[in-house]
Amino acid sequence: MPAPVRLAIFARYPRPGEAKTRLIPALGADGAALVYRRLLERTVTAARQSGLRFELRVTGAAPARFHEWLGDDLVIVPQGLGDLGERLMRAAAPGIVIGSDAPALTPQLLQAAALALETAPAVIGPAHDGGYYLLGFNTPVPFAFADIEWSTSGVFQETLRRLEANGMAPHILPPLSDIDTMDDLANWPELLP
Repeated sequence: MPAPVRLAIFARYPRPGEAKTRLIPALGADGAALVYRRLLERTVTAARQSGLRFELRVTGAAPARFHEWLGDDLVIVPQGLGDLGERLMRAAAPGIVIGSDAPALTPQLLQAAALALETAPAVIGPAHDGGYYLLGFNTPVPFAFADIEWSTSGVFQETLRRLEANGMAPHILPPLSDIDTMDDLANWPELLP
C-alpha cells in the first residue's frame, strides 16, 4: 500500500511589513498582515476539513508562535534556509504543497488532488495569474522547483513543461485566483481589514 499523501502548507508569520507586501500601499502594513492572517486561517481550516494529514512549513517566527495562533494540534516544521524552490524541495513525497493565497481552495479540491495522485504521477492547480496554487507529486520533483522565476506569469507553464519532460504528465485541477493585489481582493470583501 502506498504511503499516505502529506499536505504541506507553506506559511509566513503575519508580521506587519513582511506579509502581503504588495497590498501595503493600499492597506498599510497592519492591514496587509491581517489579510494574510485571514488567508492562512482559511487555508488551515480547509486542510483540517479535508481529512488529509498536513503540516505547516513555517518561516518568520518560531513554531510556538504558530501553535499559539492556530492550535497546539498542528504539526509545524521550520522551512529552513534557501529560496522558495529550495524550501519546497524539502517537502516529503508523496506530497502536496500549497501556500495560502487561494481563498477558493476547498477541502474538496484538496481531496481531489490527493485522489488524483492515486492514478497520476503529479497534480497541479493553475492560478489565473500564471502561477499555481497547488502541486502534488508521488516522487520527489526537485527539477520542478530549481531555478524557477517565482512570482511571474510563466511559473505554471514552466512547471508543467518540466513535469512532462520528466515523464510526469500531471492531472490538472480547475484554475483558481490568488490574492496578490487589491484587484484580487475585489471578490473577497471578508478578507479586508
